[in-house]
Amino acid sequence: MAGMLSAMLGLFSADLAVDLGTASTLVHVEEQGVVVSEPSVVAIDRATNQPLAVGAEARQMLGRAPSHIAVIRPLRDGVIADFDTVELMLRHFFHKAQEQVGRSTRPRVVIGIPSGVTEVEKRAVHDAALNAGAREAYLIEEPMAAAIGADLAIHEPTGSMIVDIGGGTTEVAVIALGGVVLSRSLRVGGDEIDTQVIQYARQAHDLYIGERTAEATKIAVGSAAQARGDQRTTMRGRDLVTGLPKSVEVGSRELRAAIAGPINLIVEAVKLSLEETPPELLADIMEHGITLAGGGALLNGMDRRLATDTDIKVHVARDPLLCVVHGAAICLEEMDIYRSLFTSENAPRLRL
Repeated sequence: MAGMLSAMLGLFSADLAVDLGTASTLVHVEEQGVVVSEPSVVAIDRATNQPLAVGAEARQMLGRAPSHIAVIRPLRDGVIADFDTVELMLRHFFHKAQEQVGRSTRPRVVIGIPSGVTEVEKRAVHDAALNAGAREAYLIEEPMAAAIGADLAIHEPTGSMIVDIGGGTTEVAVIALGGVVLSRSLRVGGDEIDTQVIQYARQAHDLYIGERTAEATKIAVGSAAQARGDQRTTMRGRDLVTGLPKSVEVGSRELRAAIAGPINLIVEAVKLSLEETPPELLADIMEHGITLAGGGALLNGMDRRLATDTDIKVHVARDPLLCVVHGAAICLEEMDIYRSLFTSENAPRLRL
């Protein structure tokens, strides 16, 4: 009876694939594509503890909110830092996604998670999804989801390497015969690069800037490898000496030196993974190249830097920001084929 009821629910619910990221959350609805792509940010009234805004609207409040409004990024380094806020955010995004397709029953959900998370962190994500309204929640490691979303031949006997650079983590994995041969999860990503930009502005120019300005500066002139010319942009913030407004023009050369620390860590993680890769699979990777996914793949020169340091060609995946959510969606649609890829923290339950 429960199985029949679950099947009936499946006919009327819109199953969801979710990339629950430190910087942004994407939700894919079957047969509809990505219907939600918003920052992982929530604004809460401190007095009433009620949510005021979620996603893009809440992100607009970062660095601008009065004291009675807390603007929270509930995920840090790819894991849940504030369980209640993540649950609230997921509930909002689930509702928004189903609202767009005209369905409102409990969905079945597949969520991408970093490969290096602990069992406790897996349980936190799993329970947050169920409490947010999912009737079943499945977890899949992000590098595997990214590889599937990037159209890599994961079931073939040849080796593939995927490097997924997200907001909070960088995932490096070698995949063959439908499984992960080795993986490395580094809690360094776009957020750490933004932090380095903030520190650079403070130390080099006595300028205090916020997260949004740091990110905009990184996108405008940030780079991982030397390029022709010197692009320039303006950072605006507060003078730490006078306390007055201040503008500073910065170029790509000086910013490249400022963000070299996290870039070097990412490159080193890839090189260490290559050193540990079995020789036959390494030969495959040398032939077919390394695939870059995630928002960090869009950093100017990231592919050239990795190619130079590893002496292996590097490809940026098509739609690198969407690789994880597209891979999760494929697993959801073809669950019988990909069921073995779901992590141990999957206990599908019928919740009515």
